[in-house]
Amino acid sequence: MTEPEDETEYLQLSIATPEREQAVALARGAVQGRLAVGSQVIGPVVSMFWHLGEFGEREEWRLLLTTTFEQYPELEKYLLEHHPSDNPEVVITGEIQVFRLPYPS
Repeated sequence: MTEPEDETEYLQLSIATPEREQAVALARGAVQGRLAVGSQVIGPVVSMFWHLGEFGEREEWRLLLTTTFEQYPELEKYLLEHHPSDNPEVVITGEIQVFRLPYPS
């Protein structure tokens, strides 16, 4: 396998929303705003969690976003400002290798 031409480092993160339309809107804004190079909305999924000392279970829509390490702080800011929850969980999967490079700028 040959090395990708682009040496940019990417990471993937996920965040969930209660409604599909919310996840789609976040994904659209992030990609159109060039904060993420791509995104997928998956769901519905059933999530179980602890929040503020209480067990919770709900149906959610999972949003996966791929971005650069450089763009991550702006993407996180965008997600936190536009997410419907006050304190959403952002899960980051460290560096990933993307083999269809380079992404258009």
